[in-house]
Amino acid sequence: MISSPSLAEQRPHPTRFYHALEDGRIQCDLCPRACALHEGQRGLCFVRGREQDAIQLYSYGRSSGFAIDPIEKKPLNHFLPGSSVLSFGTAGCNLTCRFCQNWDTSKSRAMDRLAAEATPEQIAATAREHDCRSVAYTYNDPVVFLEYACDTARACREQGVRNVAVTAGYISPGAREAFFADMDAANVDLKGFTDAFYKRLCSARLGPVLETLEYLHQETEVWLELTTLLIPGENDSDAELARMAGWVVEHLGPEVPMHFSAFHPAYRMRDIPATPPSTLSRARRIARAQGVRYAYTGNVRDPEGGSTWCHACGHRLIERDGYRLGHWGLTEAGACERCGTRCAGVFEAPGS
Repeated sequence: MISSPSLAEQRPHPTRFYHALEDGRIQCDLCPRACALHEGQRGLCFVRGREQDAIQLYSYGRSSGFAIDPIEKKPLNHFLPGSSVLSFGTAGCNLTCRFCQNWDTSKSRAMDRLAAEATPEQIAATAREHDCRSVAYTYNDPVVFLEYACDTARACREQGVRNVAVTAGYISPGAREAFFADMDAANVDLKGFTDAFYKRLCSARLGPVLETLEYLHQETEVWLELTTLLIPGENDSDAELARMAGWVVEHLGPEVPMHFSAFHPAYRMRDIPATPPSTLSRARRIARAQGVRYAYTGNVRDPEGGSTWCHACGHRLIERDGYRLGHWGLTEAGACERCGTRCAGVFEAPGS
């Protein structure tokens, strides 16, 4: 929690999830951190703080930047493959990952990083103008700008544009329900599979993330995919990968895609070497052996590991080389063109 002398300069926006404590502080109920704040203090995320006996959001309507990406870059391989997505984020984060790959925005405490201003309606209109089938809330975790993300998501739905959350899933139950009610798809970072990893490298806990995943699977229609950034010597052992994949199959089902991506030295872990491609391939093999039907290697060039394969007959359903799509082996109904087995996901034929 950080005191800030310049809260009034940054156009606060009301938030919903907080309550007063008996000692006079106000507790933010957005995420499991439960920051308890005196007047003028910020939470760990830095973009939510106490002002006039309420928790305010200071990044509403302001972005750290926009980009038009292939949906596969989120990564989502089973949600409108081949389509374009308008991506944006703000500043701040409610985790403290020492290995953060977007640390310049997610760890920023400088509000001048939020150079672009856009209303929810402007973002929705821009997505339509550029033929983006969806808008992604990404770069930093959209949980910390929940009110801005949800207002934008509702504006997008009015324009026929879908919504994608790229998140670590570190969110409290009440806020979780409100946030994901406005999302159509989510890629959740499952950063590791031990509480020790989360505590030591993220200042967080594994349990709330698993609860979010089970909630998404059991209580919503949100299309779900998972990503794990594999860090050499930290979360890449055979045993941990097998436990993780086994939990996914048991609790979420075999059809939830898992993406394994490569770590690159960044932020406070510059002394750790980059993840070799062989580690990603090994993780993919382990996940498939545990029963995961759709396991992928990410952010490396690997046409086999990046393509979608029929789990029944082994036919290539969607050929990928990086973010480029090649052969399309799905019928209009989203089934394998060879054996007719359904492929899990949200599909539209390319160009539709």
